[in-house]
Amino acid sequence: MGKSLMEDLVIEKLSTVYDPEVPVNIWDLGLVYGIEFPKRNEVIVTMTLTAPGCPIADQIVQEVHDVVATIDGLDEVTVNLVFEPVWTPERMSPEARLELGFGI
Repeated sequence: MGKSLMEDLVIEKLSTVYDPEVPVNIWDLGLVYGIEFPKRNEVIVTMTLTAPGCPIADQIVQEVHDVVATIDGLDEVTVNLVFEPVWTPERMSPEARLELGFGI
């Protein structure tokens, strides 16, 4: 499977993960900073949260790991949680901004 197809599958899975306090998935919120494939069967997802003190950070990171790990052909999934650069609403997709009332 090619890198772009695998990346599309990862994005599809990430789009199913929601912060319980925000009715938008983490991909459209702009919480995912990077998807890398250091090896053919390995993926590293670098992400952040809307706030560093999020009480369910571990739960969200584990859910990201678990949903991405369901992709056939991936043997190793690493989720790196970072807080630099700081997340801002400008990172949201136009659809997410509209849904949350931020305008476009």
